[in-house]
Amino acid sequence: MHFSGTTPLARRHPLAPDAVLEAAAVFLRQFAAENPAAGDPHRRFAEVAGEVERYGTYVHTPEELAFGARVAWRNSARCIGRLYWNNMTVRDMRHVEDPDGIAEQCFEHLRLATNGGRIRPVISVFAPDRPGRPAATLLGEQLVRYADDPRSAQRVELAKELGWKGGETPFEVLPLLVQPGGGRRPEFYEIPEDAVLEVPLTHPRHPEFAALGLRWYAVPAVSDMVLEIGGVTYPAAPFNGWYMGTEIGSRNLADADRYDLLPTVAALFGLDTASDRTLWRDRALVELNAAVLHSYDQAGVTIADHHTESTRFLAHVEREGRHGRPVPTDWSWIVPPLSGSATAVFHRYYDPPDPDLRPAFLHRAPAATCPVAHTSPGRPEPLDEYLVPKRPG
Repeated sequence: MHFSGTTPLARRHPLAPDAVLEAAAVFLRQFAAENPAAGDPHRRFAEVAGEVERYGTYVHTPEELAFGARVAWRNSARCIGRLYWNNMTVRDMRHVEDPDGIAEQCFEHLRLATNGGRIRPVISVFAPDRPGRPAATLLGEQLVRYADDPRSAQRVELAKELGWKGGETPFEVLPLLVQPGGGRRPEFYEIPEDAVLEVPLTHPRHPEFAALGLRWYAVPAVSDMVLEIGGVTYPAAPFNGWYMGTEIGSRNLADADRYDLLPTVAALFGLDTASDRTLWRDRALVELNAAVLHSYDQAGVTIADHHTESTRFLAHVEREGRHGRPVPTDWSWIVPPLSGSATAVFHRYYDPPDPDLRPAFLHRAPAATCPVAHTSPGRPEPLDEYLVPKRPG
């Protein structure tokens, strides 16, 4: 359950009150339609209108927040794992605004989601933006990332400028970076060991594979996306499902601009790499994915294979159809990066993505510079370097 790339961007400036009311009306109608016991939406809209008139925004009820967060997952056109959208645990952390509290609740999110290896889908929603009061954000694609991952290079540099002394060993977990509201200096926090479950990678038929010293973490908690519900923007709302094996085996560990391990695996298995026509990359990719699935199974950590998850996605499409709801889908992302044509999702068309659909998870719009004190003169730090077309990771 990952999102990245050129998904719609969140607005960098708050909506005008009229636009907030329009978005709120659409959301409240949807909430009432799918939750008949919620009561009269007209009465609720009158309350919201009064809040917007006084404050320029309004406060979601806990029930509205939970519904909006879950529907944002349901609306995510690039996620294959949406069958379980209504089972996501929603943590209402809107009262937590200071960086120390946000960091601690992010660590608690990881513990709750890990669940001893039986991964739970969880979202933690922190304070929303308010007119003239931007809320805190999380700087980084996921709550957990490794420092030696080439995709982490700019975050490593930023963390070191803030005083972090790590980043010298393989698969070292990056600290969490929290950007306070108002453009203040970011804070970094070492992630406690008990909050990060990792899986050493072994191979079911090749004992020497373990000597490569590979591992990956259990919970893919996306943290670089904004949650937008009914005209209200939550810039810090980390969320997770569980991994599909190809996200690790075909992308994170295999991509040439990530860990680039296909040549290493090919050498270990004695594959002929003299020509592309030997299909050595394909064979190495299968062995790497087999190692990932085997290792997570051995460790008792939830992970999906791409064939099973493809079948589940079609079950989701069928179920949503029974409710009369479209399933916006980006085909190029739903089809797995390994053996795509052998999976159930390959041979059909889907409802097209709708960039205006809300609630939604959106990427933060890129800022000109990162407001970090004491950066080198004339060398501004980019705030959001991850706005590039990338498949899940």
